[in-house]
Amino acid sequence: MLGDLLLVIFVAPAIVILLYRIVPPPVTPLMLIRVVEGYGLTKDWVPLSEISPNLQRAVIASEDAKFCLHRGFDWDAVDNAIERLQKKERRVLGASTISMQTSKNLFLWPGRTFVRKGIEAYLTVWLEALLPKKRILELYLNEIEWGPGIYGAEAAARTYFGVSAAKLTPRQAALMAAVLPNPIFWRPDRPGPWTSAHAGTIEARMNSVVLGKGTPCP
Repeated sequence: MLGDLLLVIFVAPAIVILLYRIVPPPVTPLMLIRVVEGYGLTKDWVPLSEISPNLQRAVIASEDAKFCLHRGFDWDAVDNAIERLQKKERRVLGASTISMQTSKNLFLWPGRTFVRKGIEAYLTVWLEALLPKKRILELYLNEIEWGPGIYGAEAAARTYFGVSAAKLTPRQAALMAAVLPNPIFWRPDRPGPWTSAHAGTIEARMNSVVLGKGTPCP
């Protein structure tokens, strides 16, 4: 009995991830949590082909420059984060890749406990094994939180800039990427000094991100 239960726990994520290879996720744990907290729920799934390459480059430049090179984990960033923690530095750079963030967004709750991070890592292994990079980025850009009750690139682009995700300019895309660390309190259409400066850095880095034809990876 226990063995059967462990087997189900082991393979269930793979089954769901394979399903998400074909269909959009209907809802995520974070969306439900935010609804309970009093936020609404606005999302509008669009295929990656209808999301501006500017935004694709912006999130890769901002969140995971090695997205096309790793298999879910940026070990150099992990080592850097551990080193900073050991030195007790106040600002520790995040080591979460787009794949890890996608796993978290699809299945988990907010938090920084070692248990949650361990589950996130386990899910990321399945995600990278079962989905191509194109689908991972498509899931990421459609499910990520971009404001109070706002999820995905299309809903965010229309809310903040009055355009579809396909029409985002490089500056708008950089501003949207810049608010991802704290989307509940930061707005891309009304950036503060730090957000505006960070968006400028992202926009400069976007020039070095080369996308493939119909896919984020060349």
